[in-house]
Order: sequence, then C-alpha cells, then structure tokens
Amino acid sequence: MTLDDRELTETGLSPRKTGRLLLIACGALAHEILALKRANGWDHMDLQCLPAKLHLYPEKITEAVADAVTEHRDAYDDIFVVYADCGTGGQLAAKCAELGVEMVEGPHCYSFFEGNDRFAANGDDDMTAFFLTDFLVKQFDAFVWRPMGLDRHPELRDMIFGNYTKLVYQSQITDPALVDKARACADRLGLAFEHRHTGYGDLGTALAARA
Repeated sequence: MTLDDRELTETGLSPRKTGRLLLIACGALAHEILALKRANGWDHMDLQCLPAKLHLYPEKITEAVADAVTEHRDAYDDIFVVYADCGTGGQLAAKCAELGVEMVEGPHCYSFFEGNDRFAANGDDDMTAFFLTDFLVKQFDAFVWRPMGLDRHPELRDMIFGNYTKLVYQSQITDPALVDKARACADRLGLAFEHRHTGYGDLGTALAARA
C-alpha cells in the first residue's frame, strides 16, 4: 500500500473492511502501524486513520473517534483506539471507557514512541524541548510553519519558541535524509538539534498485546 502523507493529513485512511480487529488511529501513525502489521503478520488487524490534522484541533478528536467506533463496531469483533490523550484533557479516555473500547496509554505519541516510563523520567531535561516524529518532519510546514503563521509573519518565531531550547527528533525509521530535514527544521526555529532513534517504542508493545 502506498501512503500519501498529504492525504493522511487531510482525509486519513479508510478501513479495508477485513479482519477481526479494527485499529482506529491518527493518520500520523499510519506508516508505523502498517509496518508493524507487515513485520508481525497481523493480518487479522484492519486500520482506519482519522485525518492527522485533527491534532491542530484536539477538541475535535474525541467526537471523531467516537463516531468511528459507532460506525464500525458491528463489523468487527473488537476495536482498539490508537490515540494517546493527545490534548483532549482526559475526554478521549472517558469516552473510550463509556464506549467499552481500550486505547493506547500515554499523554501523546512523543511519550509512547520514547517509551512512557522513559519519557516521564526525562521530564525535567525535556521541559523546554519541541518534538517531531518522522511524519511531522515530513509535514513540518503543514503542522508547524503555516498553522503558526510563520510563513506570513516570521517575526513571530522568537515569540512562539522563545522558551524552547532544543528540537528533539524522534525517528521511527533510519533515514539520513529525514535527519537532515529535521536538523533544518531546528535551524528554522532557532533551536538546538537532538536526534533520538526511538523506533516504535510502546506503540509496538501495545499492538502486540492486542494481537
């Protein structure tokens, strides 16, 4: 399957209507989830991705996930929500509990990619870090530069990022071109650059547990 990151940002990914377990995930996780499915032979898992741009409007995530669960639950034996809290302030967890479906643990994808325990332990050191994943490096302009108005008002950069000290790129795959692009993103934001190869972190563990 060929994935278009712009489509994952704007429209997401429709399920194939096969398998017994439906994963409802953020479009920003599509590459990683499909890679894990292929590597482990999890053919019983189907995947629906909601538009990644919902992360620009976290107040809309809970309703969108709930609508997807309601739409598809009769077609599958089980549903697993591959979202962390993602800025919903606990509302997504409460809605998943109400609907009787489980979800990935953690405050956000940066935490579960790093490993929730390790991310929490790094709390003080990373207090002033701005994080990017593979997907967000590739979609930096769509998720950071344009939504924050930096394409139109570059003078806002120091106001928005003045309290940050570094950009941390958490890579899921090994790609020197993405490292170079992430470093360029750090330069554009005026931040020091740090690269951590996290792989899939707790995402892989969570999906393995469901498998």
